[in-house]
Amino acid sequence: MMKIFFYKTILVAIVFFIAFKLTIGSLINQTESKIRDLTSKESVEMIKMKIRKEMQNAIDKEDYLNDNDAVLINNFLKKIRSELK
Repeated sequence: MMKIFFYKTILVAIVFFIAFKLTIGSLINQTESKIRDLTSKESVEMIKMKIRKEMQNAIDKEDYLNDNDAVLINNFLKKIRSELK
């Protein structure tokens, strides 16, 4: 009787391990792969280039903010400055 229980327990543990590796394990591997890709030297350089390009595009625009947005941001910054004093 104890032998059967032992075999069933081992079988359940093996099935559980396989199911875990096929489901959650593969998701973890995919996430690790994406993180590795983002932190590679080439990806970092590509992201830096994109940021530089977007910053240059913002500088080249004549009016980056419309008048209403500029007034709103200015009033918000004044309020923050007054609260920090």
